[in-house]
Parts: sequence; C-alpha cells; structure tokens
Amino acid sequence: MLCIGTRAAAARTHFLSSFPTASSSLSTATLKPFHYKPFKSHFHPSIKMLSSNSDSSQFVEHVVLFKVKPDTDPSAVNTMISNLNGLTSLDPVFHLKAGPIARTRSSSLSFTHMLHSRHRSKPDLGSYSDHPAHISVVTNYVRPIVDDVMAVDWVSDDIAGSLIVPPGSAMRVTFMKLKEGVEESDKNEILKVVKGIKDKFPSIEQLSVGENFSPRRAKGFSIGSIAVFKGVNELDALDSESDLANEQKDKVREYLDGVLVLDYVVPSVMPQPSSAEH
Repeated sequence: MLCIGTRAAAARTHFLSSFPTASSSLSTATLKPFHYKPFKSHFHPSIKMLSSNSDSSQFVEHVVLFKVKPDTDPSAVNTMISNLNGLTSLDPVFHLKAGPIARTRSSSLSFTHMLHSRHRSKPDLGSYSDHPAHISVVTNYVRPIVDDVMAVDWVSDDIAGSLIVPPGSAMRVTFMKLKEGVEESDKNEILKVVKGIKDKFPSIEQLSVGENFSPRRAKGFSIGSIAVFKGVNELDALDSESDLANEQKDKVREYLDGVLVLDYVVPSVMPQPSSAEH
C-alpha cells in the first residue's frame, strides 16, 4: 500500500469528505469490519465468466443505502444483510457486499446499511434487479424492516485492478446533488475535478466516478464516487489534513445543492443467507 505522500495531497483528497461538517476522525475501533453469524444457505455458488483479477475498462457501480427502523430486532437486521450478501452468487453480479455504514455525514439524511455491487453492463444490472432471488430478498427481508432506501448507479471506467474489492478495505462514498440549471460543461468540470484526485493522492487504490443513470431512487443526487483504500488507517488519514481542502471545494461549490458522504468497511466474513430461493 502506498503511504500518504504530502500534506497537500492529503488535503486535496479531503474533498471526498463532506462539505464542512462537524465530525471526529475515525479510529480503527470505530470503523472495523462487520462479522455475521452464519445462516444455512440456499444459494449455490456460480462460476463467474471473468477472473476476479481481470482489469476492466468499463463497468457499472450500484450503491444502495438502507435506513433500518430503530426498533428492529438485531437478528432481523443480520438476516437481511446475510441474504443480501448471498446475492453475490447470481450470474449478473461480479462483486457484491452489504454491511453497516460506519459513518454518514449529512444533516438531512441518515442511513444505517449499504449494499455495493459491480456489474459488467447496464443489462446485467437490470437482470440482477429482476432476478427472482433478488426480488425475494427485497420482499421478505428488506422491506419489512427498512424505513428508507436510496440507490445510485453509474458507469465507471479507467479503474485499475480487480473489480472485487478485498474484505477489510475501507471506502468513502460521495454523492453530489447539482443545482437546478447546471449546464453540461459545468457537470463535466465537476467530474474532472473529482477524477483528478486519484493522481494527487496515491493511497487511493481505486477511484470510481460517474453520473447517475437511475434517478428514480437517487433523491436528486446525480454524481457518485467511490474511493477505495487498503484499510481504516488510510481512510482515517484523510481527516487529519484539511488546510488545502477548500481549494478543491471552491472549484465546484457553486454548482452543488448538496453532498452526502459516508464511510464503509467491506465485510471480512461472507455470511450465508437463510432462506431466499432462486
């Protein structure tokens, strides 16, 4: 893992954190992989057509945020996450992990769990969404215990390494809501600024950026990004330097109507779903 280069580089990357909010930096104890109690599986592993080490020039990111009802029994939450993770065996899925959100930086939106999946194409994402197993999990385990859901999808390219994010990796997920009337040229400038962060901060192992193509459940957010780090320490370091953060923010601040940022650690144990069927 590449270490943090310079103070300026770290500060520029702080653009991926929320626009000024009061929050403390994460510690390893605060942000740690989530472990699940295994369930008897009714899913059967499928052979993926592509090697997990394959590089990709283009793929689809799918991020779903869940707000679990506060009075939900923990066993029901565990069952929901276990069954969501079981969907990784479906053919249209190349990578999928679900688990608790470590921290959400937003004054108006509060989510508790996240599902992140990667697909080779928009048709593959559609096939996943329409698959009977996916519908069964959503109907039987998600809807009964969830108050709110938000989903953002985008096409990503120019990403190095495997599409499968290793367990224990830390992720900073950022969603941006643009002001009404923002022109296409301005939108392209925002995408350019965010994409450029990867070159300035080598501890980001992967940076995926794109424009949302599924507005129905996105709550008005139209640009998404995922920065993947080797672990919690590398992510936590982002919040230790902020002197030059405004330099990056000022480049796009005038175009934004809102920003949602959350931190997430890829589960280190793959749970076994309990009763969803194909």
